[in-house]
Amino acid sequence: MSLPDRDALQSALAVVRQAMPPTPQQRWPLLDARCGAQVWVKHENHTPVGAFKLRGGLVYMDALARREPAVRAVMSATRGNHGQSIAFAAARHGLSATIVVPRGNSVEKNAAMRALGAELIEHGEDFQAAREHAVALSAERGAHMVPSFHDDLVRGVASYWMEFFGHFAAGEEPEAVFVPIGLGSGICACAAARAATGARTRIVGVVSAHAPAYRLSFEAGRPIEAPVSTQLADGMACRVPEPAALAIIRREVEEIVAVDDAEVAQAMHALFADTHNVAEGAGAAALAALLQQRGRWAGRRVGLALSGGNVDSDVFAKVLGAR
Repeated sequence: MSLPDRDALQSALAVVRQAMPPTPQQRWPLLDARCGAQVWVKHENHTPVGAFKLRGGLVYMDALARREPAVRAVMSATRGNHGQSIAFAAARHGLSATIVVPRGNSVEKNAAMRALGAELIEHGEDFQAAREHAVALSAERGAHMVPSFHDDLVRGVASYWMEFFGHFAAGEEPEAVFVPIGLGSGICACAAARAATGARTRIVGVVSAHAPAYRLSFEAGRPIEAPVSTQLADGMACRVPEPAALAIIRREVEEIVAVDDAEVAQAMHALFADTHNVAEGAGAAALAALLQQRGRWAGRRVGLALSGGNVDSDVFAKVLGAR
């Protein structure tokens, strides 16, 4: 898979803009002080579904309607935010949506998908098992299977990075951006927007130390399956890397770092204390990585993707209550 060019990204941005305005992008004095750096936060927790994934769903469904106008039903698998994206975008096109999630998935993300009109099915112990079931069920029902990684999803997600990089004058963009990695659409989209805008920013990928498949694969140069045990960063709970995403990541991303659940919890707490924004585990992972590398980036200009805020209330209460 090659990166989409500037024209493709601009057309995707136009589709996204029909459904939502640009998300906020700003610095917070307390967060700057905590990190010892100039920190620009892109607030994708402020989309209509509380996460960046909405952008990909909007562009994917728009392209699907043009390619296959006879499709009436779609299906996908998710840990939550991708499913909300598909349900939201499917409804805009009059399509029914069925979403498969693993058992024990976020209660509030499940409720949000149902509220958006999706049929929800729980199957398997992790995302990979849910995805395999969704593929089989889509064939059985004759529904269109929406993948979790696709060039249309990447184009849509890249709209937030086009907004991000477009905020800065040439040569004034951050020296580095920290980007969480789930299945790969977010970080591949960042690479596409960087190329399209000519930004000279270093891309630092962030994985959960309890879901290290992409970091291990990045270092080995080939897909490596790894067990998932994160209890907090479910949006990064990838057991099997996507080969197309890995190829782009290895070509475009400068480095990948890992953060554990304790570091993620600290970052969730810090974001609320310093900005009063709610971040889910994966949404706070970029800040967790910056705090881990605080000395390296002291006094420099950096960017963070606060990629989502969909955390269950009881989980967030425990994070805020812990010290």
